[in-house]
Amino acid sequence: MSEADNYLIGVAFAQYQSVNLEGPKLNRCFCPYSDCPSRSIDRNLGTFPGRIVRKGSYFRRDDSKWISRFRCLECNRSFSSSRLTERFGQKKRTINRMVYELLSSGVNQRRAGRILRVNRKTIIRKFLFEAAVAKRERLEFLGKLATKEDQEKIDLIHFDEMETFEHSKCLPVSIPLVVDPKTRKILTAKVASMPAKGLLSAVSLKKYGPRNDERPEIAHCVFSEILSVVRSTTTILSDQNPKYGNWIRRVLPKAAHKTVKGLRGCVVGQGELKASGHDPLFALNHSAAMIRANVNRLFRRTWCTTKRRDRLEAHLELYIKFHNTELVPQIA
Repeated sequence: MSEADNYLIGVAFAQYQSVNLEGPKLNRCFCPYSDCPSRSIDRNLGTFPGRIVRKGSYFRRDDSKWISRFRCLECNRSFSSSRLTERFGQKKRTINRMVYELLSSGVNQRRAGRILRVNRKTIIRKFLFEAAVAKRERLEFLGKLATKEDQEKIDLIHFDEMETFEHSKCLPVSIPLVVDPKTRKILTAKVASMPAKGLLSAVSLKKYGPRNDERPEIAHCVFSEILSVVRSTTTILSDQNPKYGNWIRRVLPKAAHKTVKGLRGCVVGQGELKASGHDPLFALNHSAAMIRANVNRLFRRTWCTTKRRDRLEAHLELYIKFHNTELVPQIA
């Protein structure tokens, strides 16, 4: 489990639980504390061992709002309505949205802190929180697609890899990417380490030692994540990398894997867009070019290199949410 997920799970919040009983319409709220006796309800008898009453309010300076407080008469503990939200306990919650937009628009963490007049560590905490929320919302979106009938599921996807590095070009990483070409939405993206190749392979081996190739395992995770949202006989379009066929058959043995010849990249498209007139993988290559242009640690020429793979994956989750909810509707 990534650090971003641990941070989200560690946020202390609870939701009210309501129970509807037959007969008179009763809908009671319960104390958010899990050890409160009012949480144990006898559904058969319809008894409510505890009740909640108001206990004033307080002014929250962070966003200039009055927040209501309540008290449970059973355990005699109080709580506020902010406890029922994801951002419970956070300070400067008003900048969460701005951090999300800035980091999805090519701004680095240090510059975002200068723009918003906050410490860089505050930006990092907001970044990890919003990335975890974005990942949860993406998985919920895939869960909704999985409930559709097989005929309504995705019948064509594009698959390819982007390449970048962590800390040094001698430590390359791969980013397997799956895009729905009809809606232009990015379904999933992961990060995998890979050994250096070409002239840097000897330098990497001498300086950092052998480097594991995690691409087969991460590709298995990528296809397993979208397994429930695509048809069993879906068509997967990719370039002519000889390894992709085995990766796909491990998870989707009935899928039709079609390959197209890789084309030469054009300079103005971050190297992702192709110089030819027609590109069969345009939806994926255009999405990859947009990632290059909006995630600062993936710029072609940048000093904002990523230092940790889990932070790169969190940044990708943040941008995928921005891409799917803010950019794609305007493109379509």
